[in-house]
Amino acid sequence: MVMNIGVLALQGAFREHIATVRTCGADTSEIRLPEQLGDCDGLIIPGGESTTIAKLIIEYAFTGAIETFARSGRPIFGTCAGAILLASRIEGNKNTLFNLIDIDISRNAYGRQVDSREATVEITTSDPFPFNAVFIRAPVISDTGPAVTVLSHYRERAIMVRQDNILVATFHPELSGDSRIHDYFLNMVPTA
Repeated sequence: MVMNIGVLALQGAFREHIATVRTCGADTSEIRLPEQLGDCDGLIIPGGESTTIAKLIIEYAFTGAIETFARSGRPIFGTCAGAILLASRIEGNKNTLFNLIDIDISRNAYGRQVDSREATVEITTSDPFPFNAVFIRAPVISDTGPAVTVLSHYRERAIMVRQDNILVATFHPELSGDSRIHDYFLNMVPTA
């Protein structure tokens, strides 16, 4: 049976995530309504504009559905804005939307749009590999809790972390042309 990965398609880089998931051999669905989560084995919350995505999550009543999804053990992968939405703290303040991974995150910490960049980083999974990370108005993970595993750093700061079934990256792996991080995420999906 082929797994189905939902990609929250309210705003942001959801099309790029869908294309990358398909190159990994999984089915994927654009998720626009909470009831569509029931058919998903995993969920990606893409980068985009975090305030806009948060407003749309509230407007379309996704908050409880995503929390239930996470509690079910199914994995969630948040990139850039998605990482901000999943964090327990934003710039030292409690996140009022989700509290799914014990990190403190700061918005646009590397600078403005003109300060966007690419950098080769080391992804330290069980089989480490170099990865071309694309940072676009990227947030910074300024603190991690004891249950969080840091999987990559850039400039001595965590940029990809995991806690149980929640994975976040402050960069855009879907823009790299390299599907290895998405493969890692797919391997987090519980097998029946």
